[in-house]
Parts: sequence; C-alpha cells; structure tokens
Amino acid sequence: MAEEDTPVLDALADITAVSIERSTLEPRELMLARIAALAAVDAPPASYLLNAGTASEVGVTLEDVQGILIAVAPIVGTPRIVAASGNLAQALGFALAVVEAELEAELGEEAEG
Repeated sequence: MAEEDTPVLDALADITAVSIERSTLEPRELMLARIAALAAVDAPPASYLLNAGTASEVGVTLEDVQGILIAVAPIVGTPRIVAASGNLAQALGFALAVVEAELEAELGEEAEG
C-alpha cells in the first residue's frame, strides 16, 4: 500500500513519533503508559495493534501487559479490563494471521522459484 493511500495511518504514525521523541519516559515505560491509556479509553483492537510492534520492540512482555491491566483495573473498572483483554486478543489474532499469510506467501514464492 503506497503512502498516499494511507493518510490517516501516516498521520497517526507521525503523532506517535513526535510523542516518543518528546517524552521524558524511557521507551518501555512510555509504551506501558500507552497500553494503560488504551484500556482506560476502551480502545478498539486496531489501536492495540498499532502499538503492539513498538511495545514488543522496547521489551514489553505479555506479563507486563497483564500487570498493567491489573494495576489499572481499580481505576477504570472491570468492564474496561474485560473489553481491553478481548480487544488485545483480537489484535494479536489479527497480527498472527498476517504473519501466517506472509509466511505462506514467501513459501509459495520459494516453491515457484
């Protein structure tokens, strides 16, 4: 997909980059804060997906995410945590499906070549 085809995603990426550049938090702590905020605002799966790659790159683990959800549960409430868990699972399922499709495409190209 060409950059001119994704103006909204490009704008979100730009906003995220500026946020990371200007934050005084370490990248890992910044991503933990973002995950907490996503849970607090009842973010959809796509929002988690947009942050998953960066979170993984800076060392955020599944255990960290679980700890964050437990930590914010008394503030945001059980319904938001249940929704966040489901949205995270959907985002991870989508990400896995994309990776699987990419691997299948690569294997298909190798078999043809």
